[in-house]
Amino acid sequence: MLSIAGILLSLTLLMVMAYRGMSILVLAPLAALVAVLFSPGTPVLASYTQVFMPALGRFIVLYFPLFLLGGLFGKLMEATGAARAIAQGIVARLGGERALVAVVLACAVLTYGGVSLFVVAFAVYPIASELFRAASLPKRLIPASIALGAFTFTMTALPGTPAIQNAIPMPYFGTTTFAAPGLGVIGGAIMLGLGLAWLLWRGAAAQAAGEGYGEEAPAAVTVDRKLREHAHGEGYDLAEASPSAAPTALPGMALALSPILLVVTLNYLLAEQWLPRLDTTYLAQALYGGTSLEAVRGVWAIIVALSASIGWLLLTLGRRLPSLGEVVDAGASAAVLPIFNTASQVGYGAVIASLAGFALIRDAVLGLSPGNPLISLSVAVNLLAGITGSASGGMSIALSTLGKTYTELGRAAGIAPELLHRVTAIATGGLDALPHNGAVITLLSICGLTHRQSYPDIFVVAVAAPLVALAVVVTLGSVFGSF
Repeated sequence: MLSIAGILLSLTLLMVMAYRGMSILVLAPLAALVAVLFSPGTPVLASYTQVFMPALGRFIVLYFPLFLLGGLFGKLMEATGAARAIAQGIVARLGGERALVAVVLACAVLTYGGVSLFVVAFAVYPIASELFRAASLPKRLIPASIALGAFTFTMTALPGTPAIQNAIPMPYFGTTTFAAPGLGVIGGAIMLGLGLAWLLWRGAAAQAAGEGYGEEAPAAVTVDRKLREHAHGEGYDLAEASPSAAPTALPGMALALSPILLVVTLNYLLAEQWLPRLDTTYLAQALYGGTSLEAVRGVWAIIVALSASIGWLLLTLGRRLPSLGEVVDAGASAAVLPIFNTASQVGYGAVIASLAGFALIRDAVLGLSPGNPLISLSVAVNLLAGITGSASGGMSIALSTLGKTYTELGRAAGIAPELLHRVTAIATGGLDALPHNGAVITLLSICGLTHRQSYPDIFVVAVAAPLVALAVVVTLGSVFGSF
Protein backbone atom coordinates (compact mmCIF):
# COMPACT_ATOMS: atom_id res chain seq x y z
CA MET A 1 0.00 0.00 0.00
CA LEU A 2 2.93 2.34 0.68
CA SER A 3 4.15 1.77 -2.90
CA ILE A 4 0.67 2.55 -4.29
CA ALA A 5 0.56 5.74 -2.24
CA GLY A 6 3.93 6.73 -3.70
CA ILE A 7 2.72 6.10 -7.26
CA LEU A 8 -0.42 8.19 -6.72
CA LEU A 9 1.64 10.97 -5.10
CA SER A 10 4.09 10.98 -8.00
CA LEU A 11 1.24 11.16 -10.53
CA THR A 12 -0.25 14.11 -8.66
CA LEU A 13 3.13 15.81 -8.64
CA LEU A 14 3.48 15.19 -12.37
CA MET A 15 0.10 16.75 -13.14
CA VAL A 16 0.38 19.78 -10.81
CA MET A 17 3.95 20.73 -11.68
CA ALA A 18 3.38 20.24 -15.42
CA TYR A 19 0.46 22.68 -15.17
CA ARG A 20 2.77 25.15 -13.41
CA GLY A 21 5.13 24.99 -16.37
CA MET A 22 7.96 22.83 -15.01
CA SER A 23 9.97 21.11 -17.73
CA ILE A 24 9.05 17.44 -18.19
CA LEU A 25 12.75 16.69 -18.69
CA VAL A 26 13.31 17.55 -15.03
CA LEU A 27 9.87 16.68 -13.70
CA ALA A 28 9.62 13.10 -15.01
CA PRO A 29 12.72 11.75 -13.20
CA LEU A 30 11.80 13.69 -10.04
CA ALA A 31 8.28 12.26 -10.04
CA ALA A 32 9.74 8.79 -10.61
CA LEU A 33 12.11 9.36 -7.66
CA VAL A 34 9.17 10.13 -5.39
CA ALA A 35 7.51 6.84 -6.34
CA VAL A 36 10.74 4.90 -5.84
CA LEU A 37 11.31 6.38 -2.37
CA PHE A 38 7.88 5.11 -1.32
CA SER A 39 8.73 1.60 -2.51
CA PRO A 40 11.03 0.03 0.14
CA GLY A 41 13.93 -1.96 -1.18
CA THR A 42 13.92 -0.41 -4.66
CA PRO A 43 17.37 0.95 -5.59
CA VAL A 44 17.23 4.63 -6.50
CA LEU A 45 20.20 4.99 -8.84
CA ALA A 46 19.56 1.70 -10.62
CA SER A 47 15.95 2.75 -11.23
CA TYR A 48 17.26 5.83 -13.01
CA THR A 49 20.21 4.45 -14.99
CA GLN A 50 18.91 0.92 -15.68
CA VAL A 51 15.16 1.48 -16.03
CA PHE A 52 14.37 5.14 -16.74
CA MET A 53 17.14 5.92 -19.22
CA PRO A 54 16.95 2.72 -21.33
CA ALA A 55 13.18 3.21 -21.75
CA LEU A 56 13.77 6.84 -22.74
CA GLY A 57 16.42 5.75 -25.24
CA ARG A 58 14.25 3.07 -26.84
CA PHE A 59 11.49 5.58 -27.51
CA ILE A 60 13.90 8.00 -29.17
CA VAL A 61 15.39 5.23 -31.29
CA LEU A 62 11.93 4.24 -32.52
CA TYR A 63 10.37 7.63 -33.18
CA PHE A 64 13.04 10.30 -33.69
CA PRO A 65 12.76 10.15 -37.51
CA LEU A 66 9.02 10.79 -37.28
CA PHE A 67 9.43 13.78 -34.97
CA LEU A 68 12.27 15.19 -37.07
CA LEU A 69 10.55 14.81 -40.44
CA GLY A 70 7.24 16.00 -39.03
CA GLY A 71 8.91 19.12 -37.63
CA LEU A 72 10.61 19.86 -40.93
CA PHE A 73 7.44 19.28 -42.96
CA GLY A 74 5.33 21.52 -40.75
CA LYS A 75 7.89 24.32 -40.75
CA LEU A 76 8.23 24.18 -44.54
CA MET A 77 4.45 24.26 -44.99
CA GLU A 78 4.36 27.36 -42.81
CA ALA A 79 7.38 29.18 -44.27
CA THR A 80 6.35 28.65 -47.91
CA GLY A 81 2.86 29.98 -47.22
CA ALA A 82 1.27 26.65 -48.18
CA ALA A 83 -0.51 26.23 -44.83
CA ARG A 84 -2.07 29.69 -45.01
CA ALA A 85 -2.97 29.21 -48.69
CA ILE A 86 -4.93 26.05 -47.85
CA ALA A 87 -6.75 27.77 -45.00
CA GLN A 88 -7.69 30.75 -47.16
CA GLY A 89 -8.66 28.53 -50.07
CA ILE A 90 -11.10 26.48 -48.00
CA VAL A 91 -12.60 29.61 -46.49
CA ALA A 92 -13.02 31.21 -49.92
CA ARG A 93 -14.79 28.15 -51.30
CA LEU A 94 -17.18 27.71 -48.37
CA GLY A 95 -17.93 31.39 -47.94
CA GLY A 96 -18.07 33.64 -44.91
CA GLU A 97 -21.58 32.53 -44.00
CA ARG A 98 -20.13 29.13 -43.11
CA ALA A 99 -17.34 30.57 -40.99
CA LEU A 100 -17.43 27.89 -38.29
CA VAL A 101 -17.40 25.01 -40.77
CA ALA A 102 -14.66 26.66 -42.84
CA VAL A 103 -12.34 27.12 -39.85
CA VAL A 104 -12.85 23.54 -38.65
CA LEU A 105 -12.23 22.03 -42.10
CA ALA A 106 -9.18 24.21 -42.77
CA CYS A 107 -7.60 23.00 -39.51
CA ALA A 108 -8.59 19.41 -40.27
CA VAL A 109 -7.03 19.35 -43.74
CA LEU A 110 -3.77 20.81 -42.46
CA THR A 111 -3.40 18.53 -39.45
CA TYR A 112 -4.43 15.43 -41.40
CA GLY A 113 -1.58 16.23 -43.74
CA GLY A 114 0.93 16.30 -40.90
CA VAL A 115 1.21 20.03 -40.21
CA SER A 116 1.91 20.89 -36.56
CA LEU A 117 -1.20 21.99 -34.70
CA PHE A 118 0.65 25.14 -33.56
CA VAL A 119 1.50 26.06 -37.13
CA VAL A 120 -2.18 25.50 -37.93
CA ALA A 121 -3.35 27.68 -35.05
CA PHE A 122 -1.13 30.59 -36.06
CA ALA A 123 -2.07 30.24 -39.73
CA VAL A 124 -5.82 29.94 -39.20
CA TYR A 125 -6.47 32.32 -36.30
CA PRO A 126 -6.17 35.60 -38.28
CA ILE A 127 -8.49 34.22 -40.95
CA ALA A 128 -10.95 32.97 -38.35
CA SER A 129 -10.90 36.35 -36.62
CA GLU A 130 -11.87 38.15 -39.83
CA LEU A 131 -14.60 35.63 -40.67
CA PHE A 132 -16.15 35.61 -37.21
CA ARG A 133 -16.20 39.41 -37.05
CA ALA A 134 -17.89 39.64 -40.46
CA ALA A 135 -20.46 36.98 -39.51
CA SER A 136 -21.10 38.53 -36.05
CA LEU A 137 -19.98 35.32 -34.36
CA PRO A 138 -18.37 35.61 -30.91
CA LYS A 139 -14.61 35.48 -30.81
CA ARG A 140 -14.82 33.15 -27.80
CA LEU A 141 -15.85 30.30 -30.16
CA ILE A 142 -12.66 30.52 -32.26
CA PRO A 143 -10.49 28.35 -29.94
CA ALA A 144 -13.08 25.56 -29.91
CA SER A 145 -13.38 25.71 -33.71
CA ILE A 146 -9.60 25.36 -34.10
CA ALA A 147 -9.47 22.65 -31.43
CA LEU A 148 -12.16 20.58 -33.15
CA GLY A 149 -10.28 20.60 -36.44
CA ALA A 150 -6.76 20.22 -35.04
CA PHE A 151 -6.96 18.32 -31.72
CA THR A 152 -9.53 15.60 -32.31
CA PHE A 153 -10.49 13.35 -35.23
CA THR A 154 -7.51 14.15 -37.47
CA MET A 155 -5.13 13.45 -34.61
CA THR A 156 -6.45 10.10 -33.42
CA ALA A 157 -9.25 8.63 -35.53
CA LEU A 158 -8.86 9.11 -39.26
CA PRO A 159 -6.87 6.28 -40.87
CA GLY A 160 -3.56 7.33 -42.39
CA THR A 161 -2.98 10.45 -40.36
CA PRO A 162 0.79 10.84 -39.74
CA ALA A 163 0.15 12.32 -36.28
CA ILE A 164 2.45 10.81 -33.66
CA GLN A 165 -0.62 9.67 -31.69
CA ASN A 166 -1.44 7.38 -34.62
CA ALA A 167 2.15 6.25 -35.04
CA ILE A 168 3.15 5.28 -31.48
CA PRO A 169 0.96 2.12 -31.33
CA MET A 170 2.47 0.64 -34.52
CA PRO A 171 5.55 -1.13 -33.09
CA TYR A 172 3.53 -2.52 -30.17
CA PHE A 173 0.78 -4.07 -32.30
CA GLY A 174 2.58 -4.58 -35.64
CA THR A 175 0.13 -2.29 -37.42
CA THR A 176 0.15 0.73 -39.73
CA THR A 177 -1.46 4.16 -39.57
CA PHE A 178 -4.38 2.73 -41.57
CA ALA A 179 -5.38 0.29 -38.81
CA ALA A 180 -9.14 -0.38 -38.55
CA PRO A 181 -10.04 2.27 -41.13
CA GLY A 182 -13.80 1.76 -40.94
CA LEU A 183 -13.92 2.25 -37.18
CA GLY A 184 -11.56 5.19 -37.50
CA VAL A 185 -13.83 6.93 -39.99
CA ILE A 186 -16.89 6.27 -37.80
CA GLY A 187 -15.14 7.62 -34.73
CA GLY A 188 -13.92 10.65 -36.66
CA ALA A 189 -17.39 11.33 -38.06
CA ILE A 190 -18.88 11.25 -34.56
CA MET A 191 -16.31 13.73 -33.24
CA LEU A 192 -16.80 16.04 -36.20
CA GLY A 193 -20.59 15.75 -36.19
CA LEU A 194 -21.04 16.32 -32.46
CA GLY A 195 -18.48 19.10 -32.39
CA LEU A 196 -19.96 20.97 -35.35
CA ALA A 197 -23.49 20.55 -34.04
CA TRP A 198 -22.46 22.12 -30.73
CA LEU A 199 -20.55 24.99 -32.31
CA LEU A 200 -23.29 25.79 -34.82
CA TRP A 201 -25.89 25.80 -32.04
CA ARG A 202 -23.72 28.05 -29.87
CA GLY A 203 -23.03 30.37 -32.78
CA ALA A 204 -26.69 30.65 -33.73
CA ALA A 205 -27.67 31.36 -30.12
CA ALA A 206 -25.03 34.10 -29.88
CA GLN A 207 -26.19 35.70 -33.13
CA ALA A 208 -29.82 35.60 -32.02
CA ALA A 209 -28.84 37.30 -28.78
CA GLY A 210 -26.95 39.99 -30.70
CA GLU A 211 -23.69 39.20 -28.91
CA GLY A 212 -21.43 40.14 -31.81
CA TYR A 213 -17.73 39.45 -32.17
CA GLY A 214 -16.63 40.89 -28.83
CA GLU A 215 -13.39 42.58 -27.91
CA GLU A 216 -10.66 43.15 -30.47
CA ALA A 217 -7.80 40.68 -30.53
CA PRO A 218 -4.47 41.96 -29.17
CA ALA A 219 -2.10 43.38 -31.78
CA ALA A 220 0.45 40.69 -31.08
CA VAL A 221 0.55 37.40 -29.25
CA THR A 222 1.87 37.84 -25.73
CA VAL A 223 2.55 35.00 -23.33
CA ASP A 224 4.02 34.67 -19.89
CA ARG A 225 6.81 32.28 -19.01
CA LYS A 226 4.49 29.40 -18.18
CA LEU A 227 2.72 29.55 -21.52
CA ARG A 228 6.04 29.81 -23.34
CA GLU A 229 7.30 26.67 -21.60
CA HIS A 230 4.12 24.78 -22.45
CA ALA A 231 4.48 25.79 -26.08
CA HIS A 232 8.11 24.74 -26.12
CA GLY A 233 7.08 21.43 -24.63
CA GLU A 234 4.93 20.81 -27.69
CA GLY A 235 7.69 21.84 -30.07
CA TYR A 236 6.71 25.31 -31.21
CA ASP A 237 8.37 28.62 -30.40
CA LEU A 238 5.85 31.32 -29.62
CA ALA A 239 8.59 33.93 -29.56
CA GLU A 240 9.25 33.40 -33.26
CA ALA A 241 5.70 32.64 -34.37
CA SER A 242 3.53 35.22 -36.01
CA PRO A 243 0.51 35.11 -38.30
CA SER A 244 2.47 37.34 -40.66
CA ALA A 245 5.41 34.97 -40.85
CA ALA A 246 4.17 33.41 -44.10
CA PRO A 247 4.92 35.10 -47.43
CA THR A 248 2.36 37.70 -48.52
CA ALA A 249 1.99 36.24 -52.05
CA LEU A 250 0.59 32.79 -51.39
CA PRO A 251 0.89 29.75 -53.67
CA GLY A 252 -2.16 28.35 -55.45
CA MET A 253 -4.53 26.07 -53.59
CA ALA A 254 -3.75 22.97 -55.67
CA LEU A 255 0.00 23.39 -55.31
CA ALA A 256 -0.29 24.03 -51.58
CA LEU A 257 -2.40 20.88 -51.13
CA SER A 258 -0.10 18.63 -53.17
CA PRO A 259 2.42 17.87 -50.36
CA ILE A 260 -0.40 16.81 -48.04
CA LEU A 261 -1.96 14.57 -50.68
CA LEU A 262 1.46 13.08 -51.36
CA VAL A 263 1.99 12.25 -47.67
CA VAL A 264 -1.32 10.41 -47.36
CA THR A 265 -1.09 8.61 -50.72
CA LEU A 266 2.50 7.44 -50.33
CA ASN A 267 1.89 6.39 -46.74
CA TYR A 268 -0.95 4.11 -47.84
CA LEU A 269 0.80 2.66 -50.89
CA LEU A 270 3.99 1.93 -48.99
CA ALA A 271 2.36 0.42 -45.92
CA GLU A 272 -0.33 -1.61 -47.65
CA GLN A 273 1.04 -2.36 -51.13
CA TRP A 274 4.74 -1.89 -51.78
CA LEU A 275 6.61 -2.74 -48.57
CA PRO A 276 4.82 -6.11 -48.01
CA ARG A 277 6.11 -7.24 -51.43
CA LEU A 278 9.76 -6.74 -50.52
CA ASP A 279 12.04 -9.53 -49.35
CA THR A 280 12.80 -8.45 -45.79
CA THR A 281 13.94 -11.76 -44.32
CA TYR A 282 17.21 -10.04 -43.39
CA LEU A 283 15.35 -8.26 -40.60
CA ALA A 284 15.48 -11.49 -38.59
CA GLN A 285 19.26 -11.09 -38.27
CA ALA A 286 20.60 -9.77 -34.98
CA LEU A 287 22.34 -6.98 -36.89
CA TYR A 288 18.92 -5.54 -37.81
CA GLY A 289 17.29 -6.07 -34.44
CA GLY A 290 15.90 -9.56 -34.94
CA THR A 291 12.54 -8.13 -35.94
CA SER A 292 10.01 -8.48 -38.75
CA LEU A 293 8.48 -6.27 -41.40
CA GLU A 294 5.19 -6.14 -39.49
CA ALA A 295 6.95 -4.38 -36.63
CA VAL A 296 8.55 -1.66 -38.78
CA ARG A 297 6.55 -1.18 -41.97
CA GLY A 298 4.30 1.48 -40.48
CA VAL A 299 7.27 3.57 -39.37
CA TRP A 300 9.09 2.97 -42.68
CA ALA A 301 6.04 4.08 -44.65
CA ILE A 302 5.75 7.38 -42.77
CA ILE A 303 9.48 8.06 -43.03
CA VAL A 304 9.48 7.63 -46.80
CA ALA A 305 6.18 9.49 -47.28
CA LEU A 306 7.29 12.51 -45.27
CA SER A 307 10.76 12.52 -46.86
CA ALA A 308 9.29 12.46 -50.36
CA SER A 309 6.80 15.19 -49.49
CA ILE A 310 9.56 17.39 -48.06
CA GLY A 311 11.50 16.89 -51.29
CA TRP A 312 8.41 17.83 -53.31
CA LEU A 313 7.87 20.92 -51.17
CA LEU A 314 11.46 22.07 -51.76
CA LEU A 315 11.20 21.35 -55.48
CA THR A 316 7.94 23.20 -56.05
CA LEU A 317 7.92 25.90 -53.36
CA GLY A 318 11.52 26.07 -52.19
CA ARG A 319 12.16 29.34 -54.00
CA ARG A 320 9.66 31.00 -51.66
CA LEU A 321 11.77 30.29 -48.60
CA PRO A 322 13.58 33.34 -47.19
CA SER A 323 16.43 31.12 -45.99
CA LEU A 324 16.41 27.36 -46.44
CA GLY A 325 19.06 26.85 -43.76
CA GLU A 326 17.13 28.80 -41.15
CA VAL A 327 13.87 27.02 -41.90
CA VAL A 328 15.52 23.59 -41.74
CA ASP A 329 17.24 24.50 -38.48
CA ALA A 330 13.95 25.71 -37.00
CA GLY A 331 12.13 22.55 -38.06
CA ALA A 332 14.87 20.30 -36.67
CA SER A 333 14.99 22.24 -33.41
CA ALA A 334 11.22 21.97 -33.10
CA ALA A 335 11.55 18.16 -33.08
CA VAL A 336 14.14 17.77 -30.33
CA LEU A 337 12.36 18.98 -27.21
CA PRO A 338 9.00 17.28 -27.93
CA ILE A 339 10.55 13.85 -28.41
CA PHE A 340 12.69 14.16 -25.30
CA ASN A 341 9.66 15.31 -23.31
CA THR A 342 7.59 12.35 -24.45
CA ALA A 343 10.53 9.95 -24.02
CA SER A 344 11.00 11.22 -20.45
CA GLN A 345 7.37 10.37 -19.75
CA VAL A 346 8.02 6.90 -21.16
CA GLY A 347 10.99 6.56 -18.81
CA TYR A 348 8.75 7.61 -15.94
CA GLY A 349 6.23 4.96 -16.91
CA ALA A 350 8.91 2.28 -17.03
CA VAL A 351 10.00 3.13 -13.47
CA ILE A 352 6.41 3.02 -12.24
CA ALA A 353 5.91 -0.35 -13.92
CA SER A 354 8.95 -1.74 -12.10
CA LEU A 355 7.52 -1.01 -8.64
CA ALA A 356 5.70 -3.54 -6.48
CA GLY A 357 2.59 -1.39 -6.13
CA PHE A 358 2.10 -1.21 -9.88
CA ALA A 359 1.10 -4.87 -10.05
CA LEU A 360 -1.95 -4.12 -7.88
CA ILE A 361 -2.88 -1.08 -9.98
CA ARG A 362 -2.42 -3.08 -13.19
CA ASP A 363 -4.64 -5.89 -11.92
CA ALA A 364 -7.31 -3.36 -10.90
CA VAL A 365 -7.28 -1.75 -14.34
CA LEU A 366 -7.32 -5.08 -16.15
CA GLY A 367 -10.14 -6.22 -13.89
CA LEU A 368 -12.47 -3.46 -15.09
CA SER A 369 -13.73 -5.80 -17.80
CA PRO A 370 -11.94 -9.16 -17.71
CA GLY A 371 -13.68 -10.41 -20.84
CA ASN A 372 -13.06 -7.28 -22.93
CA PRO A 373 -9.59 -5.73 -22.74
CA LEU A 374 -10.71 -2.89 -25.03
CA ILE A 375 -12.56 -1.29 -22.10
CA SER A 376 -9.66 -1.35 -19.66
CA LEU A 377 -7.28 -0.23 -22.43
CA SER A 378 -9.50 2.79 -23.12
CA VAL A 379 -9.68 3.73 -19.47
CA ALA A 380 -5.95 3.33 -18.84
CA VAL A 381 -4.88 5.39 -21.85
CA ASN A 382 -7.42 8.17 -21.26
CA LEU A 383 -6.64 8.53 -17.57
CA LEU A 384 -2.89 8.71 -18.18
CA ALA A 385 -3.38 11.21 -20.99
CA GLY A 386 -5.46 13.32 -18.62
CA ILE A 387 -2.93 13.11 -15.78
CA THR A 388 0.01 14.04 -17.99
CA GLY A 389 -1.93 16.59 -20.04
CA SER A 390 -0.48 14.95 -23.13
CA ALA A 391 -2.04 12.52 -25.60
CA SER A 392 1.29 11.10 -26.74
CA GLY A 393 2.69 11.06 -23.21
CA GLY A 394 -0.26 9.22 -21.72
CA MET A 395 -0.32 6.72 -24.56
CA SER A 396 3.41 6.11 -24.31
CA ILE A 397 3.24 5.40 -20.59
CA ALA A 398 0.29 3.05 -21.06
CA LEU A 399 1.89 1.10 -23.90
CA SER A 400 5.36 0.96 -22.38
CA THR A 401 3.91 -0.52 -19.19
CA LEU A 402 0.99 -2.56 -20.52
CA GLY A 403 1.53 -2.88 -24.28
CA LYS A 404 2.67 -6.52 -24.20
CA THR A 405 -0.09 -7.41 -21.74
CA TYR A 406 -2.80 -6.01 -24.00
CA THR A 407 -1.30 -7.66 -27.06
CA GLU A 408 -1.53 -11.03 -25.29
CA LEU A 409 -5.01 -10.32 -23.94
CA GLY A 410 -6.16 -9.27 -27.38
CA ARG A 411 -4.76 -12.42 -28.94
CA ALA A 412 -6.47 -14.57 -26.31
CA ALA A 413 -9.79 -12.77 -26.81
CA GLY A 414 -9.56 -12.89 -30.60
CA ILE A 415 -9.21 -9.12 -30.91
CA ALA A 416 -7.30 -7.96 -33.98
CA PRO A 417 -4.16 -5.87 -33.40
CA GLU A 418 -5.63 -3.25 -35.72
CA LEU A 419 -8.58 -2.80 -33.36
CA LEU A 420 -6.25 -2.44 -30.37
CA HIS A 421 -4.31 0.20 -32.31
CA ARG A 422 -7.37 2.26 -33.22
CA VAL A 423 -8.90 2.11 -29.75
CA THR A 424 -5.57 3.14 -28.21
CA ALA A 425 -5.20 6.08 -30.59
CA ILE A 426 -8.76 7.34 -30.10
CA ALA A 427 -8.44 6.91 -26.33
CA THR A 428 -5.60 9.44 -26.24
CA GLY A 429 -8.07 12.14 -27.29
CA GLY A 430 -10.44 13.17 -24.54
CA LEU A 431 -9.06 13.75 -21.07
CA ASP A 432 -5.78 14.90 -22.62
CA ALA A 433 -7.50 18.23 -23.42
CA LEU A 434 -8.24 19.11 -19.79
CA PRO A 435 -7.40 22.72 -18.77
CA HIS A 436 -3.73 22.00 -17.95
CA ASN A 437 -2.97 20.67 -21.45
CA GLY A 438 -0.17 22.70 -23.05
CA ALA A 439 -1.87 22.87 -26.44
CA VAL A 440 -5.07 24.24 -24.88
CA ILE A 441 -3.16 26.89 -22.94
CA THR A 442 -1.18 27.93 -25.99
CA LEU A 443 -4.26 28.06 -28.23
CA LEU A 444 -6.01 30.37 -25.80
CA SER A 445 -2.95 32.61 -25.68
CA ILE A 446 -2.85 32.82 -29.48
CA CYS A 447 -6.49 33.91 -29.51
CA GLY A 448 -6.04 36.31 -26.61
CA LEU A 449 -8.75 34.61 -24.54
CA THR A 450 -9.02 32.98 -21.12
CA HIS A 451 -10.17 29.60 -19.88
CA ARG A 452 -13.26 31.27 -18.42
CA GLN A 453 -14.24 32.67 -21.82
CA SER A 454 -13.58 29.71 -24.10
CA TYR A 455 -12.78 26.49 -22.26
CA PRO A 456 -16.40 25.27 -21.81
CA ASP A 457 -16.75 25.00 -25.60
CA ILE A 458 -13.29 23.43 -25.94
CA PHE A 459 -14.36 20.85 -23.34
CA VAL A 460 -17.41 19.84 -25.36
CA VAL A 461 -15.65 19.46 -28.73
CA ALA A 462 -12.25 18.16 -27.54
CA VAL A 463 -13.14 16.14 -24.44
CA ALA A 464 -16.82 15.14 -24.42
CA ALA A 465 -17.24 14.41 -28.15
CA PRO A 466 -14.09 12.22 -28.38
CA LEU A 467 -15.20 10.27 -25.30
CA VAL A 468 -18.56 9.56 -26.96
CA ALA A 469 -16.74 8.49 -30.14
CA LEU A 470 -14.46 6.22 -28.12
CA ALA A 471 -17.44 4.53 -26.45
CA VAL A 472 -19.07 3.90 -29.84
CA VAL A 473 -15.88 2.53 -31.39
CA VAL A 474 -15.26 0.20 -28.43
CA THR A 475 -18.86 -1.03 -28.64
CA LEU A 476 -18.75 -1.62 -32.39
CA GLY A 477 -15.33 -3.23 -32.17
CA SER A 478 -16.47 -5.54 -29.40
CA VAL A 479 -19.46 -6.68 -31.45
CA PHE A 480 -18.16 -6.70 -35.02
CA GLY A 481 -14.39 -6.77 -34.60
CA SER A 482 -11.98 -4.71 -36.66
CA PHE A 483 -13.12 -3.22 -39.97
